[in-house]
Amino acid sequence: MKKLLLLPMLLLAATLAVRADDAKTTKPAPKPDLLKTCPVSGEKLGGDMGKPVVFTYKDQEVKLCCSGCKKDFDKTPEKFMKKIRKADKVEKAEKTGKVEKAADKVTDKK
Repeated sequence: MKKLLLLPMLLLAATLAVRADDAKTTKPAPKPDLLKTCPVSGEKLGGDMGKPVVFTYKDQEVKLCCSGCKKDFDKTPEKFMKKIRKADKVEKAEKTGKVEKAADKVTDKK
């Protein structure tokens, strides 16, 4: 009888241990992409192309206007990540009142 009770208790303990490990290894949410336009094409997100293509690249959310731009992004991702990072800097500057032409630093050029 004791053996019958021991097995379910061991299974329960193993399950709880696995769940505790899963909770420790969850990744934080990616940084949001603040651009209103596609960093590849310059097109407005959510415009004629429909819903944007959204994915995570190096803990950063990336929004593109279409899957075609995803192919271009994959060729030279750092080029487009700079635009996304600049938009984040502009947002922070606006919130702190240090705009100083920060908006001019974000370009929509390829």
